[in-house]
Amino acid sequence: MPVRKFRHVADMPAPRPFSPLDPRNLEVACDLTELAYALHPWRFTPGVRRYRSMEEANLHRAAWEREQVRGRGALGGSPGS
Repeated sequence: MPVRKFRHVADMPAPRPFSPLDPRNLEVACDLTELAYALHPWRFTPGVRRYRSMEEANLHRAAWEREQVRGRGALGGSPGS
């Protein structure tokens, strides 16, 4: 398959749309989910946590999400690579 270069996104051919009821849509979605997890698996600390309020739980979740993004390094590799 040859590699083609485009100067602008508008020059690129339109992607082939999936039919909304195509049974292959689920397979494609599962494949994309597996790829995303392979590229960046989530890290969970084992255990159960208790929070005094929803606000405290939301703050903890926001901190966890920030750590997930920052802990992977510049190109998605392990930190320090």
